[in-house]
Amino acid sequence: MFARLMIVPFTAIAFWSAVAGQGKAQTGVPAKEIQPLLDKAIAFLKTSQGADGSFSPKIAGPGVSALVAAGLIKNGVSPDDPLVAKTLKYVESQVKTDGGIYSKGLANYTTSIAVMAFAEANKGGKYDAVIKNGEKFIRTIQNQEGEAQPTHGGFSYDGKKKPDLSNTGFSIDALVAAGISKDDPALQKALIFISRAQNLPGEKNDLPFAKKAEKDDIGGFTYNPFAGDDSKDATAAGGLRSLGSMTYTGLKSFLYAGVSKDDPRVKAAVDWVRRHYTVDENPGLGKAGLYYYYNTFGKAMTAWGEDNFKDARGKEHNWRQDLFSALKSRQLADGAWQNVGDTTFGEGDKNLATAFALLGLSYTRAK
Repeated sequence: MFARLMIVPFTAIAFWSAVAGQGKAQTGVPAKEIQPLLDKAIAFLKTSQGADGSFSPKIAGPGVSALVAAGLIKNGVSPDDPLVAKTLKYVESQVKTDGGIYSKGLANYTTSIAVMAFAEANKGGKYDAVIKNGEKFIRTIQNQEGEAQPTHGGFSYDGKKKPDLSNTGFSIDALVAAGISKDDPALQKALIFISRAQNLPGEKNDLPFAKKAEKDDIGGFTYNPFAGDDSKDATAAGGLRSLGSMTYTGLKSFLYAGVSKDDPRVKAAVDWVRRHYTVDENPGLGKAGLYYYYNTFGKAMTAWGEDNFKDARGKEHNWRQDLFSALKSRQLADGAWQNVGDTTFGEGDKNLATAFALLGLSYTRAK
């Protein structure tokens, strides 16, 4: 289902400096090594773009197009470049009177992604109004039930269905990109829901599944904290398994919202990551959603702020180089990326997988 695969790009330099807490230059992959991959990807995208500027609109309206635009801009392509400008024009054509940016379904996802893309492209305040109206629309999606309700603070597809961690993570990214403060009520409410999606029983999460978490799942996050025993994420003990992409979503959301690295929730999430560090698969899901995973991995690692990440075995990883190597090895001869056979996340679509790959690639760059 597409709702588990969208991703939100975000690159405000001041923001990254704040969450990473670094004043020193970061290590990473030199631009000269990244450029050949980017050039090949651009060549492919020029052949797959629709006449109206869109990319794969049948999948999720303007969603894939917004991802493509953000991925290119994050890799240094100007918003004025014809390929990007045409894409942004298409996405802007999907703005609705309620401020949402969508064509059908998945309104929260596509609006959040589009807000990210416009934030990336917002030179001279060109998209200020679109971003602000998108922010207002996203706020209407947030669950407003009382804090005693487990759905409190979460975001869903449309504000009517039950919220999930993926929607909530994307919404947080969009709101932060739109410029809200860390103490904004919407962000603080969202943190309550995010905490309830973590396999960490205690004061912040008293949902039944967390109390039944298996040892290896402790600290990680699940997609749907309301899933029952018939869920594919259910464990033998009656809990819900932790997933790689969701754990990185939870971790970066905590950090974006200013939660301390010393907070037990953050510590537990990082411990889970140390136990499951990999760029070979999406932990808990195998190869499904691999490119989606690469992007949440890159965002969370950037927010965490360590150039070299030590796993549970004590091995240090240059995570940027690891991510770059994984992406480089998987680029196809035509310049695209594709996750053949991935029907759950839709990454069999080259435009979508390529957009994800470009976003992931942007986090590998030397700073």
